[in-house]
Amino acid sequence: MLQAIKKPRTFIRRGSVRMMAAVNFYARMTPEAPEGFLVLVVVFTVIMARDHMGGPGARQRLLPPFCADRGCAGRRGYAISRLMTLPSHFELLATDGQARAGRLTTPHGVVRTPAFMPVGTAGAMKGLHWRDLRATGTDIALGNTYHLMLRPGAERIAALGGLQKFTGWNGPMLTDSGGFQVMSLADLRKVNENAVTFRSHIDGTKVELSPERSIEVQRLLGSDIAMQMDECVRLPAERADIERAMQLSLRWGERSKRAFESAPDGYMLFGIAQGGDVPELRHTSARGIVDTGFHGYAIGGLAVGEPQEVMLAMIEEVMPHLPTERPRYLMGVGTPDDLLESIRRGVDMFDCVMPTRNGRHGVAFTRFGQVNLRNARHADDPRPLDEASDWPATRETSRAYLHHLVKSGEALGAMLLSEINIAYYQRLMRDIGEAISRSNFSEFYETARVNWARGDIPPR
Repeated sequence: MLQAIKKPRTFIRRGSVRMMAAVNFYARMTPEAPEGFLVLVVVFTVIMARDHMGGPGARQRLLPPFCADRGCAGRRGYAISRLMTLPSHFELLATDGQARAGRLTTPHGVVRTPAFMPVGTAGAMKGLHWRDLRATGTDIALGNTYHLMLRPGAERIAALGGLQKFTGWNGPMLTDSGGFQVMSLADLRKVNENAVTFRSHIDGTKVELSPERSIEVQRLLGSDIAMQMDECVRLPAERADIERAMQLSLRWGERSKRAFESAPDGYMLFGIAQGGDVPELRHTSARGIVDTGFHGYAIGGLAVGEPQEVMLAMIEEVMPHLPTERPRYLMGVGTPDDLLESIRRGVDMFDCVMPTRNGRHGVAFTRFGQVNLRNARHADDPRPLDEASDWPATRETSRAYLHHLVKSGEALGAMLLSEINIAYYQRLMRDIGEAISRSNFSEFYETARVNWARGDIPPR
């Protein structure tokens, strides 16, 4: 009888040993495995060996005919993943170069892409009501598994009707898996093959978050899009540590997918490509998550200490390995310039705390770049931030009043600047989507960069 593989599986070169794990699973389930099944296993293993060990010709014979047109002939495991295709809820509507405009359908509504997701970590937008968030043109928001699991608790939220009903948002939501907290709360956690054990930042209680528990929590929350459990590494880091975390994330991705199998139709699970700033590891990770097969694909572990040029270079390394028919999500990014450059490279979705965090610190985002309302130059300026904006607070509130609110520490200042910033981000996403649809994204790109470089209007 076949024995289970005890050593944690690693992804190497163009493949993994997942097929052997599958053989072991079925052997354990059936003590007297039927002869026909064993024959099937042998044939499948031989085919996979030809794919992983043979030359390009051997791999090409396993690929569907359209792969030559889509440039996926060298993608590891693509033929196998196509045999187990998950339903796609994403429709690609237009492209211009690598930039894409599309539509993602979720159980709670349609998300237009490119899409920016404001972050409501604990089920709330800091300084912004959910109805105001909807008014900015936001289609989808983000919540965090770790924080909501601790307080008020996933089971409590489920009993109250799920995260949308609990918050009153009632629109699409994506939940992070808790993987980012593996990095951000490094002093309060321990990682092993099975799970992450956190010491709660609230009361010190030990809490275990495994891939299975992460998915369970996300299903209890009722998020439209769940994320696989992963380990995010802060950069710069040693290659050995980056590779260890990347391999662990791939194994956790497979466990996350198995745990998600009972989710109702329409709900989605995204895989996450890790690999830090090492191109070869990024390739391995991207091919690994495509081999596993998810509804969408995210790029994680960026904007965590590396310069922008490194982030963009890693996006370029990953993109050729991701299916064009699935949404692509860059996690935790970023400035308007980051978004523009990433969309230019084929990214569809983003999230970041920057619009609300900067707003709470007196900084506004406009088509003329960042404006620091703490500066004394605004104290006597009756002009608005941007008289051409379609957002009322941006178009009508004087710089002098915003300066006063910020300097006085009034909550209203943080509230106004947070909604101003999110409204700008959403307008930027809509304008980019329209430019892609009209095939003039390059012109929009150049104009936006010129305006940002020119800077704010001169002082009075």
